[in-house]
Amino acid sequence: MNHTPLIRTLCANTFASVALSMTMSMPAHADTAPVASLATAAGNALPAGTIAIVNGAAIPQSQLDDAVRVAVQVAHQVDTPQLRQALKQQLIVRELFRQGAEKAHYDTKPEVQQAMQAATVNAATQLYLKDNVHPEPVTDAQVKARYDAIVASLGKEEYKPRVITVADDATAKTVLKTLKSGSAFDALARQYSVAPNKAVGGELPWVSFKAPLTEGNTQGLPLAVAQAITQLPAGGVTPTAIAVGNERVIVKLDAKRPVQVPAFDQAKDTIRQQLQTLALEQASAKFTGGLLKGAVIQQ
Repeated sequence: MNHTPLIRTLCANTFASVALSMTMSMPAHADTAPVASLATAAGNALPAGTIAIVNGAAIPQSQLDDAVRVAVQVAHQVDTPQLRQALKQQLIVRELFRQGAEKAHYDTKPEVQQAMQAATVNAATQLYLKDNVHPEPVTDAQVKARYDAIVASLGKEEYKPRVITVADDATAKTVLKTLKSGSAFDALARQYSVAPNKAVGGELPWVSFKAPLTEGNTQGLPLAVAQAITQLPAGGVTPTAIAVGNERVIVKLDAKRPVQVPAFDQAKDTIRQQLQTLALEQASAKFTGGLLKGAVIQQ
């Protein structure tokens, strides 16, 4: 799926970002039970459901299965014997770390106790919310209606802009002067811009606008910036900075093309995910409001 304005819009409210730690993020004592009088040497078979025994402590198959599941689903790795062997070795090393920390009584340190308490509270809270927050199911009709609304918001053309957002007129004049001397727009964005997209040279996703442009129908951009984007030729830069509140914005148009709209079947899964996220947020807000209403809070 290409990054058309439709797909960008669909993904705009999707949660973002997941961090992976193969095994070290799993609870230190989870499913690890001491086993007496068991040895792995001399050909002795491991008990059923056990992948290793480290100094008498068994590591169950369930821990390896969980680590593989995370590696496949989150890190998009392939479930192979090599992956399983590498993860098993990590579990063995982690168990050695655990045993060393326990022997040295690190489990009694205040910072460890605090972390254990925080983990317990977080796990209990997540399970409580899972059992009590019930979002409305998303219907096929809602998905189709959302698709139609997004398509209706698009114009005939779409644009690939860049922006440099600065805090004052003086900086804007410096940037414009440096641009005229031949400096690259993306380099100046990284140097001067105060917007989050400075790291990518001021680049914005492809965007399209329904004509005529009106306030509130500019795909989240300020009206004046959207107007400038539609008026620039490909490769053009606004000759002056655009005032947006207390900031000043300089716009460059990298390219434009006829709008590309994906078919409904191509976009429907993304739309459904967006609507499910919205339904969960609404259900969470309603549940939270009820708790606040019935609570006695002193601040």
